[in-house]
Amino acid sequence: MPTITEAKVIVTSPGRNFVTLKITTSDGVTGLGDATLNGRELAVASYLQDHLVPLLIGRDPARIEDMWQYLYKGAYWRRGPVTMTAIAAVDIALWDIKGKVAGMPVYDLLGGRAREGAMVYGHASGGSVAELLDDVARFRDLGYRAIRAQAAVPGSPGSYGVRHGAIYEPAAASLPEEQVWSTEAYLDFAPGCLAAVREKFGFDFHLLHDVHHRLTPTEAGRLGRSLEDVRLFWMEDPTPAELQESFRQIRRATTTPIAVGEVFNSIWDCQQLITERLIDYIRASVVHAGGITHLRRIFNLAELYQVRTGSHGATDLSPVSLSAAVHLDVTVPNFGVQEYMEHSPLTHEVFHTSYELRAGALHPSSAPGLGVELDEEAAARFPYDPKYLPVARRADGSVHDW
Repeated sequence: MPTITEAKVIVTSPGRNFVTLKITTSDGVTGLGDATLNGRELAVASYLQDHLVPLLIGRDPARIEDMWQYLYKGAYWRRGPVTMTAIAAVDIALWDIKGKVAGMPVYDLLGGRAREGAMVYGHASGGSVAELLDDVARFRDLGYRAIRAQAAVPGSPGSYGVRHGAIYEPAAASLPEEQVWSTEAYLDFAPGCLAAVREKFGFDFHLLHDVHHRLTPTEAGRLGRSLEDVRLFWMEDPTPAELQESFRQIRRATTTPIAVGEVFNSIWDCQQLITERLIDYIRASVVHAGGITHLRRIFNLAELYQVRTGSHGATDLSPVSLSAAVHLDVTVPNFGVQEYMEHSPLTHEVFHTSYELRAGALHPSSAPGLGVELDEEAAARFPYDPKYLPVARRADGSVHDW
């Protein structure tokens, strides 16, 4: 019986920081798992290296479910982003190994394709409405069928989601940038901005918008009502989700679809939101929600309540995570959309991928496993480089939800 003989934690920063777990078995098969937690990467690296790697050596890599339960229940201190991201890394790597041993892509191990590819959405933005419209046109020319639209709010320098440079990367500073945010200015601006997108381009594509947890339930309900005529695919993260029942107030106020969950770590974070139909899309990611094994449980629960998937997929997740997400996306019946942000050329020097973007959809590789390999020599050329997301502050200086 093959056993795990080595588990190596690799930290690299080809344009942004990634933590990768590479597991090797006694018969020489390797598997990769993503362990990246934006802005807290070294905490997960330490959790893996100091606490989980010693537990893996000598174990059977084929027993994925048993390993997941062992790492989750055996820790006693359950859940949380660091723990669940570390468990996800092990889980994803073991699925990669299982696929390679079986000679099958991971999606076949999960029951096979339910669709040919996973529709993705791109991130259009601009420092003004005019710049945003130009960027939406660019994504439409590239064949995207779903586009998220964000523009700088006049008088609010902390506008979230606006790209600076060729690739959108919100984590860019060695210390968190502190930005001023005005909810009042945003609520006055957003409806007209999104209406301008529809006025110019019509309704033959899906339009998304991210609020990024910055409104109260009352404010979110008002925004949702004001956006009903633009027929959003979703309004993302309208309010912090720690109090799940607060979404009931938003639901009563508007028919605009709601998406939430990129900061969730377990099925318990979204149980009420799903079972009470308080959201339309669940945004949990394969790396922060315990890997393929646990995210599939979340998606299965969501299917029972007609909630669709819309997994987080920013560049703070490595190509390993993106590939794992797409393998799962193409198998679940309640798939909605997959977030997609193009990784930098430097990232692709380290991670060699085989998934493809065609006609606005990602198509997983048919290669055994996940179809991603890591060049350790290239990874070594990019040492860890601290990068943090901005911190939002109100005009009075108090820290805002982010």
